[in-house]
Amino acid sequence: MTPHNEMRLLPWSGLDGKPCFLSTDDTNGRLSRLADETEAAQLELATKLLDYVSGLLDDAQTAPESLRPLATDLMGALRDTLRVAESRGRRLLTTDPETRPDSSEGPILPAAAFG
Repeated sequence: MTPHNEMRLLPWSGLDGKPCFLSTDDTNGRLSRLADETEAAQLELATKLLDYVSGLLDDAQTAPESLRPLATDLMGALRDTLRVAESRGRRLLTTDPETRPDSSEGPILPAAAFG
C-alpha cells in the first residue's frame, strides 16, 4: 500500500460529498483503471461543453435563460477538471525528502510520468 501522503485522489466524491482516495501500489488495478477512464470521460465532457458554449455565445439569438443550465453544467465540468488536475499533480511530484537530492533542482517525477 502507498503511504497516506501518496494516496490517489479519485475523480468522484463519497455520499457525504467528501473526497475519495485510493491507496495501492498497482497503478493498473481495477479501481485505478476505472479512475483513469472516469477522468478521461470527465475531461471529454468538459471539452464538448466548451465547444457547445462557444457556439451559443457567438449566436446573438441565444436567449439568456438558456445560459443558466449551461452555466450549471460548466460549473460541474470545471469542478471535475480541477479534481483531475489536483489528482494528477499529486501523482507527478515525489515529496519524499530522501529521494530529493536538492530541492533547488525542481520536482522529481516518477518514471510512470513519462509513459
